Amino acid sequence: MFIKTYSSAVFGISATTIQVEVNIDIGINFHLVGLPDIAVRESHQRIKAAFRNNKLHFPGKEVTINLSPADIRKEGSVFDLPIAIGILAVTKQVKDTRLSELLLLGELSLDGSIQRTKGVLAIALQAKAEGFKGLIVPEENAAEAAIVSGLEIYGVQNIQEVLALLNGKKSINPTPNIGPAEFEQLATQSNLDFAEVKGQMHVKRAFEIAAAGSHNLILVGPPGAGKSMLAKRLPTILPPMTLEEALETTKIHSVAGKKRSAGIVSQRPFRKPHHTISDIGLIGGGSYPQPGEISLAHNGVLFLDELPEYKRHVLEVLRQPLEDRAVNISRARFSIDYPANFMLVAAMNPCPCGFLNHPEKACGCHPTSVQRYLQRVSGPLLDRIDMHIEVSPVKYTELNQSAAAESSLQIRLRILAARKVQQARYAQQTGTYANAHMSRREVEQHCKLSTDAQSILQNAMKKLGLSARAYERILKVARTIADLEASQDISTAHLSEAIQYRNLDRSN
Repeated sequence: MFIKTYSSAVFGISATTIQVEVNIDIGINFHLVGLPDIAVRESHQRIKAAFRNNKLHFPGKEVTINLSPADIRKEGSVFDLPIAIGILAVTKQVKDTRLSELLLLGELSLDGSIQRTKGVLAIALQAKAEGFKGLIVPEENAAEAAIVSGLEIYGVQNIQEVLALLNGKKSINPTPNIGPAEFEQLATQSNLDFAEVKGQMHVKRAFEIAAAGSHNLILVGPPGAGKSMLAKRLPTILPPMTLEEALETTKIHSVAGKKRSAGIVSQRPFRKPHHTISDIGLIGGGSYPQPGEISLAHNGVLFLDELPEYKRHVLEVLRQPLEDRAVNISRARFSIDYPANFMLVAAMNPCPCGFLNHPEKACGCHPTSVQRYLQRVSGPLLDRIDMHIEVSPVKYTELNQSAAAESSLQIRLRILAARKVQQARYAQQTGTYANAHMSRREVEQHCKLSTDAQSILQNAMKKLGLSARAYERILKVARTIADLEASQDISTAHLSEAIQYRNLDRSN
């Protein structure tokens, strides 16, 4: 007797359909082949116990399970359910009429309940692409899978519900898909607002420019100046996520097992890894590669607080992803690409004690220790950060003011207008969505300067000792400032404001 069921394996952030072939023959044995890992091989014991506790018959014959294609490594406990249903179908305990059109996944507990699994969204997208009609998934994963329209998603709690569904004894309503209106409402919800930030007008202006052009920025200021508070509110002024961005972001979080809530990731991610993180934790990888923090921040913000406290080699691995907006994890037997299109926001103190140039508190650091502290962040990394912002302590008069500050919604409206200009400008360009992503050729095309502006930039290059990469960053930021003012040309005022955001590049 022979029968097939279907499941899926996740590799990177993509899924591959797996055929679970079950064959019963004369003898007494159990064989599981097809390059399974330890968790898959252990499914035998889980399935036998679940059958016994649900009064189901496990055949006392030779059972051979083949997970095809055999050259792809099968990991995790997601294959418990399709293997169990295949055994039940080949022994005529469940009808096999719908098995060719449904994809099954889930881990079986010893009592027959079905546990949640990782990577369900990637699996659902692949199932739709390959023409499956529906998925049978753990109930906790049903809302996530239902993000993909055009599939019937059946969320089940235990193996008895699966049997009832396949045998036609019980009707389970598919989980409804999320609609555009519902997603739009989710994408604009937030508990944070820039209206809660007192003072810091010049820093808010810098955040507006950064959000409008998707520029990276670094905040330099004493403890308690509000660097973290400002950074946490950056996602509230970024353009709301599109459905395509939300699907891609949700898929990454699902594959990494970081998604705890049901449904779609509708808010732009804000990741804040601790400074003790390893390079693998930051960019991804491992024996069984998983996305790192930069991929979990895809389409959102990566915030590195206390930047000089990170290990030097950990910070240096950021250089290539910041340029390419993706990271490649290469091993001897495989290579995986993870997307990493994020905004980098970093924060640091101006010196080890934090009070250098403080208006009220004295700094006790020796100039040599200050220089050594600042040199923990390499020049090549600073070159890749578009804007360097000095954050001053907030005065009491500003903290005590009763007038309401500008809200995130008001700032976001201006940013959306600037992004609309950029979308029209780069409509014919592949991979360019904002000013920060411009190539060298696009910079030459869209960032032309007048004679006066060229003279200002030339003087700044000489006096501040700026690199060629910093030169491009200044032009990109100036282009964004002009877009915020709906100006086609970059004026000397736009350029001068962009130059002042390169404070850490000063040669002295």
